[in-house]
Amino acid sequence: MDNLIVSISPHIRAKDTTATIMRDVLIALIPAVIASVLFFGWRALLVEAFCVAACVFFEWLFQKGMKRKITVSDLSAAVTGLILALNLPVGIPLWMVLVGSAVAIIVVKQLFGGIGHNFANPAITARIVMFLAFSASMAAWKSPNLVDAVSSATPLVGLKNGLALDGYSPIQLFLGAVPGCLGETSALALLIGGVYLLVRKVITWHTPVCFICTVFVLALLRGGFEFAIAEILAGGLFLGAIFMATDYATTPSTAAGRAVFGVGCALITCIIRFFGNYPEGVSFSILLMNILTPYISKWTRSKPLGGDVK
Repeated sequence: MDNLIVSISPHIRAKDTTATIMRDVLIALIPAVIASVLFFGWRALLVEAFCVAACVFFEWLFQKGMKRKITVSDLSAAVTGLILALNLPVGIPLWMVLVGSAVAIIVVKQLFGGIGHNFANPAITARIVMFLAFSASMAAWKSPNLVDAVSSATPLVGLKNGLALDGYSPIQLFLGAVPGCLGETSALALLIGGVYLLVRKVITWHTPVCFICTVFVLALLRGGFEFAIAEILAGGLFLGAIFMATDYATTPSTAAGRAVFGVGCALITCIIRFFGNYPEGVSFSILLMNILTPYISKWTRSKPLGGDVK
């Protein structure tokens, strides 16, 4: 009887901690970071390092000022910073990166209570705020390996103008040798990271597969196979589906809910891309679905035998 331990639920515990999960996400993002440097030069690494450092600093500063426990060691701020950086163009001024980092950490994350309490993905929300506030700089895409050249249109702009691949081959789109954000161009690098997260059981397949496959099917019905290939490989679909739509705090907790979440993200993405003025729609779709997450989790959770779920 002396060995009995009385504690509150939950009684089933896992060895994984927030720090180990976030470490795995950072490892999974390494291929995208390497690809960004290969295609856009060393300034890509500068933007990424600055964004990570800024997010970690703002988390430390806010918690220090509010006399809360310092949690920068859980690596969640570093993950937010790196994901935000991978959603930015290589030529973005660093002071704008500082503003975006403050929005992500202070406004979206810490003001709602910190990790696990935010209703929206911090990196996505910050990217949207930056896009609305700094539209010209956020749309100043550079061609790979020509960082000092004039701005170029992304393949999604070509799709919007009725050009299926807009002069880019499927291989270029898959490898990432096209204009775009630092971490969104290389589907190969993002897939490698996604497979790592699946093997490590950090994420499940439901949201990424449902998200990407639904966009492919809808694009196939709208414009044919070539158009569908371009729609899934161009833009931020893989980055959003694998690394942002799978956030624990802002996506459904049930397997069925994650599938519904992915399909919902795909529908909104396609509506924006096909009928809106903005060529991309991934960030907006995930943010809108984040708002519905509590309801999706409630609607899809299992009903106890003989009980009623309210």
